[in-house]
Amino acid sequence: MFAAATTTPNSLLLHRPSPAAAKVAMDSSLRLPARAAGISCAAVATPERGVYNFAAGPATLPLSVLQKAQEELVDYRGSGMSIMEMSHRGKEFDAAIKKAEADLRTLLAVPDTHEILFLQGGATTQFSAVPLNLCASPSDPVDFVVSGSWSDKAFKEAKKFSAASVAWSGKDGKYTSLPPFDAIKQNPEAKFLHICSNETIHGVEFKDYPEPKNKSGILVADMSSNFCSKPVDVSRFGIIYAGAQKNVGPSGVTIAIVRKDLIGNAQPITPVMLDYKTHADNASLYNTPPCFAIYICGLVFEDLLAQGGLAEVEKKNAHKAGILYDAIDGSDGYYICPVEKSVRSLMNVPFTLAKGGDFEKQFIAEAAKEGMVQLKGHRSVGGVRASIYNAMPLAGVEKLVAFMKDFQARNP
Repeated sequence: MFAAATTTPNSLLLHRPSPAAAKVAMDSSLRLPARAAGISCAAVATPERGVYNFAAGPATLPLSVLQKAQEELVDYRGSGMSIMEMSHRGKEFDAAIKKAEADLRTLLAVPDTHEILFLQGGATTQFSAVPLNLCASPSDPVDFVVSGSWSDKAFKEAKKFSAASVAWSGKDGKYTSLPPFDAIKQNPEAKFLHICSNETIHGVEFKDYPEPKNKSGILVADMSSNFCSKPVDVSRFGIIYAGAQKNVGPSGVTIAIVRKDLIGNAQPITPVMLDYKTHADNASLYNTPPCFAIYICGLVFEDLLAQGGLAEVEKKNAHKAGILYDAIDGSDGYYICPVEKSVRSLMNVPFTLAKGGDFEKQFIAEAAKEGMVQLKGHRSVGGVRASIYNAMPLAGVEKLVAFMKDFQARNP
C-alpha cells in the first residue's frame, strides 16, 4: 500500500523521493510552469512565467533564483531535507546564513565597522528599534526628513521613544520633491537624522545623502525599496535598514546594517528582540530566524554578484527607468509623473492619466489582460505605479511602454 502511494502526485506527503521524482510530482500536483529540460536558467525567458509583475512588494524575484530554490526545495544540497525543515543551528543553515552575510558585505562593501543583522518584523519594527537603540532616553532630540508616507510613519513611531522633530516635510507639495540639504532645519543636538532613501508610494529617491549637523550625530536610512539597487557608501550611515521584499528576497526578513559602536546602549525599556546587541551577540540566531527567506536572499546576492555587482545593476536600473520616464514625458501630457525629475525613483514610477480615473482603471485592467499585473497605485494616492526593481527584466518595461503607446492611440 505504501509503495503504491509513492507513485501518486501527492506522494511527497508520504515519503522523500529523489530530487528528480520530487520535481515531476510538484510540477504535476502544484501546476508549476513546465521547464524545458536541458535549458539553463539564463536561457529561459521571463515570459514563461506568464506575467510581468510590477508589484511594489512582495515583488518579482529573479527566475533563476526561483528555479534554484525549486531544485533544492525537497533535498537541500544532499542533506535529505528541505532548508525549511532543518535546524537553524545546524551546519547547513549556518553555512547558508554566513554565505549570505559575506556576499552582502561584498556587494555593498560593508566595512568591518558595521554589523549585518538578519531580523524580523519588517522595516516598520525598525521605526521603534532605531530610537530605542540610539537614544539614551525619550527626551533625546532626533530629526526626520519626511519625504513621503513611510518616513512620516517612522517619525510618528519615533515620537514614542524620543523627542522627534520634523526637519523638513514634503507634505504640502504632495511628496513630489526633496529639499536642498541646506533647507533641512536640523537641531544641532539631534542624536540622529533619519531619511527614507526611496519612498515606495510617491516615487521620490535621494540621489545623494545629507550630513547630520551634530558632529557626533548619526545618519539613519530606511532603504527598503532601493536596497541593493546601486552602490552606497555604507560608512556614511550609522544604521541602514531594509525590508527584503523589494529587491533582495521574499517578505519575512529585514536586514539592518549597524555601526558597531552604536550597539549596546539601548534604553532600559527596549524589548529584547528590538535590542541590536541581542542579535549582534548571537549572529542573528537568538531565536529561530526566517530561514527560508534568508536562504532566498543569499541566492539573490549570488545573482547580483554574478551580474558584476551593484554598479552594473544600477546601470541596468537607470536604463529601464529612463525608457519608462521618456515614454511618460513624451506622451504630450497623456501620462503625467508628478515627481520632480531630479529626484525621480529608479525603482517606483508613479503616474496618472490626464483623462482621469476611469481611464486609469481601464488602463490597469487592459494591462493585466496583456500579462502586466499589479500596476494599480497605492490606495492612498491612486493612479498607476510601476515598480521596476532589480529583477524586472528590460523586456517587461519595454512591453509596458509599448502598451502605453498603444493605449494612447486607441483612447485619444
